[in-house]
Amino acid sequence: MLSAYANIARIPELRKRVLFTMGILALCRVSTNIPCPGVDPEALAQMFGRMNSGGGGMLDMLNLFSGGALQRFAVGALGIMPYISASIIMQLMTPVIPTLEKMVREGESGRQKYQQISRYVTVIICIIQGTMFATAMMNLPSGEKVVFTPGLGFVIRTVITLTAGAMLLMWFGEMITERGIGNGASLIITVNILSRLPQAVVSLYTMVRGGAVSGGQEYGIIHVLLLLGVFFLVCMGAVALTQGHRKVPIRYAKRTAGRTGAPAGSTSYLPLRVNYSGVMPIIFAGAILMFLTMGPRWLAVQFPDNWLLSFINQNMSYASGGYMFVYGMMILLFCFFWVANQFNPVQIADNLQKSGGYVPGIRPGQPTAEFLETSMTRITIAGAIFLTGLAVIPMLLTKQFDLPQTVSQFFGGTSLLIMVGVVLDTMRQVETHLMSNHYDGFLSKGKLRSRQR
Repeated sequence: MLSAYANIARIPELRKRVLFTMGILALCRVSTNIPCPGVDPEALAQMFGRMNSGGGGMLDMLNLFSGGALQRFAVGALGIMPYISASIIMQLMTPVIPTLEKMVREGESGRQKYQQISRYVTVIICIIQGTMFATAMMNLPSGEKVVFTPGLGFVIRTVITLTAGAMLLMWFGEMITERGIGNGASLIITVNILSRLPQAVVSLYTMVRGGAVSGGQEYGIIHVLLLLGVFFLVCMGAVALTQGHRKVPIRYAKRTAGRTGAPAGSTSYLPLRVNYSGVMPIIFAGAILMFLTMGPRWLAVQFPDNWLLSFINQNMSYASGGYMFVYGMMILLFCFFWVANQFNPVQIADNLQKSGGYVPGIRPGQPTAEFLETSMTRITIAGAIFLTGLAVIPMLLTKQFDLPQTVSQFFGGTSLLIMVGVVLDTMRQVETHLMSNHYDGFLSKGKLRSRQR
């Protein structure tokens, strides 16, 4: 299998797609290194260095997804996240708004209108986030000055620059999806995450070389080997969670078209994914916790003697016990919320009944819908617990073993799930192109090869 992937260059169309994807991704990385006008990049880097030493939070996740562009306040500081957020909002609103649901079912013309609305929502999100970021740069809580000429002109100029950069990245993502390999938006996020890997390796090397202490012991080569072992185990768990699904057998009655018909009793499968919600619960939980913790921190500055605010800030700091408990509960809640919003067992049961399909041993109609709902609920329980554990692992490593967050973020959470999911999806697309071109590496053990012999 690996030798087949190594010979991608033999297929001209696939080679062009791969080179096109690599070129667009290189341009995306360029956008993360061009700072916005009017900002002092050195002072900003020092400020983020002090904030990262404290560790954690939604701001670090946004900086991770932008490939460090937020830390440099670059043109691509917003990254592809406004487009992802707009897509999530549209997905959540589609079952609620009949017009959007009808638009999706209208075919290619309806999907184009739906995509255009998503772009408008992206622009609105960019303007809101750009205004918040520009205002935050002028009024930092620490009192530092990172803006040369603060004022309304800086806000307008920054909003236009960040919005243009985000829309450019959105267009790059769509071009990769259309003319390249893989999902463009997901690939851009994955490349941005991987761009932090060299920094993580350097941090780990510096920690071991400098004799950093954790639990009364200095870090050594044994600790590094143990971390590598944990990393491979977590990767295996992430792959199992991403690929895991239950196959529900679906049988079809004999269907006749003219004088020919499908054989009676033909069987297919309906896959019910273990992690149906993907990384959305982790993103939602992190975003909500960011706003819930920012309020008490701001109030604590205004009222330093308030014991309640001090208690909340102490027990809801990143990687604290209270933070991890609330974070885990919110991930569990959002897993079930996403499944309830996106998975419609009644509609699936109706479609099966209309097409002559049924689940063996289950009557069509309402009994089939109840069976699918019960099965999906049981699967979601296991997937949600596993996803919660995977999301909390980086925090445990940061708290218990004093690992820098630049290192611990690769041991689970959103970054690892995104990387695993994107790599698997890209490999499937490459495999599809190789199969469509009848590449011998994939047919050496197939039926077509045996028939020729």
